[in-house]
Amino acid sequence: MSIRKLMTALAVFALVVAACGSDTEDTTTTTAAVAETTTTTEAMAETTTTTSMADMHADWPDKIIFGFVPSQEQETLQDNIQPFVDVLQEALGIEVEGIVTTDYTGLVTAMGTGQADFGAFGPLGYVLAEQQFPNLEVLIQSIRRGTSTYHAEWFTNDPSLCATDPAPGAYENEPIGDPNATPVLEAPTDVVAQQVGYDYSGEEPVRVEGISEGYACEGVDLADLAGKTIAFTTETSTSGYLFPALQLISAGIDPETDITAIFTGGHDGAVTAVYNGDADVGVAFDDARGTITETNPDVGEKVIVFGLTSEVPNDVVAVRGELPDSLKQAVYDAIAAYLETDEGAAIFDEIYEWTAIRPANDADFDVVRDAAVEFGISEP
Repeated sequence: MSIRKLMTALAVFALVVAACGSDTEDTTTTTAAVAETTTTTEAMAETTTTTSMADMHADWPDKIIFGFVPSQEQETLQDNIQPFVDVLQEALGIEVEGIVTTDYTGLVTAMGTGQADFGAFGPLGYVLAEQQFPNLEVLIQSIRRGTSTYHAEWFTNDPSLCATDPAPGAYENEPIGDPNATPVLEAPTDVVAQQVGYDYSGEEPVRVEGISEGYACEGVDLADLAGKTIAFTTETSTSGYLFPALQLISAGIDPETDITAIFTGGHDGAVTAVYNGDADVGVAFDDARGTITETNPDVGEKVIVFGLTSEVPNDVVAVRGELPDSLKQAVYDAIAAYLETDEGAAIFDEIYEWTAIRPANDADFDVVRDAAVEFGISEP
């Protein structure tokens, strides 16, 4: 029995006992007394509940700032995150502001100096941010189609680099998640990563009319990329630079002297550079070709995938560690609940292609830390 019901029952019982002891008790007076007691008890219970909720969130700030680093054109991302910000604000009951910084360094600085509270980072961005500001904690790791790892793909606009004719297909590391896995060419619908030219909103992938599906080829040797212009994303991107650059080094190519490297600022930029012929080869997350289909529906056929990097832990949400644990959990719960709605699934698919989340484990990012040490990257 609840406290409210128990207090009400005791009040009624006491009045009934008093009535039984006096034959002259006024029934109307007794009834009024019961009603007054019940009303008072309910008011006390309501006050207690309200006070408890206020006490629970008394250490929350009046406002939080949630930062994002662009994986696509900055203004577009700012528009896309607003519905999520609105939902998060309603769920938390405090003001939420969403910001898109120009680059990783801007978000790290904002969080490290208390100008932002939560931030969506790529794996290398988080590792370097945590090195610079140890008060940062990893809170959320993204899931894409059931897996917490992904890889970068290599692509080109020059089919003469290939040993086989380009054809519809996609690469997958087998076994998935194994850092020593082997890239295998498979049908586009048989891989975990979403592929250009397909709609993944239902239970099974469906071909999208008017959008070319992705082409791939085999037999490209990274050693043959010497002298080529290669489009990367940013120097702080795990999939857009760090892991591919380490592959080049393993193939005997110095990424600083043996190629012409250009940094496009985002994964869509790397795809666009190869599509337009501004670079011979590019790297981006799989399948970043889908980010430019609105303006370039034939990108899947013109930009040909020929290989993958090893597995990379998915991107994360980091948080300032000094914030209340109850607030951290509330943010996690709100994002998880939003992803289960049709709107939330669509928004996060548009932003970062997340399909679910899980609590992050800092140790999962040791592979990124090791790669950064090997490459000689440290916090700025």
